[in-house]
Amino acid sequence: MNIELAQILKELETELPPRPHLYHLSNLEREDVAQVREIWATLPEDRRLDVIQTLAEIAEQDFETNFGQMFRISLDDPHPEVRRHAVDGLWEDHDVRLVPLLATLLAEDAVPEVRAAAATSLGRFLLLGELGKIRPTPHRQAYDALLVACQALGETIEVHRRALESIAYSEEDTVISLIEEAYRNADERMRISAVFAMGRNADDRWTPYVLAELYSVNPEMRYEAAHACGELAIEQALLTLIEMVDDVDPEVQEAAIWALGQIGGDEARSVIEACARGSDEVKRTAAVDALRELEFLHGDLGALLLPFDLDEGEDDEDEL
Repeated sequence: MNIELAQILKELETELPPRPHLYHLSNLEREDVAQVREIWATLPEDRRLDVIQTLAEIAEQDFETNFGQMFRISLDDPHPEVRRHAVDGLWEDHDVRLVPLLATLLAEDAVPEVRAAAATSLGRFLLLGELGKIRPTPHRQAYDALLVACQALGETIEVHRRALESIAYSEEDTVISLIEEAYRNADERMRISAVFAMGRNADDRWTPYVLAELYSVNPEMRYEAAHACGELAIEQALLTLIEMVDDVDPEVQEAAIWALGQIGGDEARSVIEACARGSDEVKRTAAVDALRELEFLHGDLGALLLPFDLDEGEDDEDEL
């Protein structure tokens, strides 16, 4: 065990170490894991929670860190919030050995929030399988676990929602039926997840449903419908999305701008550029991101990009 790791483990026994010291828990060697696990189990619950929350925050901000071993150690922690943060912390980990662990959490964990986090986490493995980037076995394991959760009687609506959203990547007929059933659900939360799932499912059959929900009185539904329009590249939504750039809800505005960037075309580009020139910071940030997407998806923005310094925000951060 290296000196830095030994030092932080000693600190952990008495207090929460300073944030910079926690970086020494990144990239743990295999031979260190057993000792870390042994000490971790002796720490007070509140300290384990503080540490795992902080590690998850660091991992989201600094892509060079790798706290994967710490998150794995915490998947069976007695504290449910530690388990949930551990699942969330693994959001970019594509190791297929996680699939059975997440499937077990989804099926057996006593706490709905942990089951819901596991359902969300399994979604990336389903997508990887649909893209042919992982072997069929873990892909099928993820699908089966999510299907059971979607169909489980007595399961909470939050778990049902997250399982539906994750399984929506699949083109199976069963999934189409699940989305249709969710859209007919009496609970609007389930219908909102159904629209989210329609976008992920990437099937043109959902176009009429998504277009209709652009006019919902619920801003959360309008947000998901706008986002789904972008994922489905629904050109018929263009004029409505342009109107939604001035929606009363800022998050809906962002979703509309993002969707315009996905759909593309001269009219969409003109609106996005106007937002990028405007004084509204939320719209301006969303528009700059959308312009990058336009360039990536549709190419050759040419001189139209010249008025905007797409890296201006990054340069400012560097100066700070």
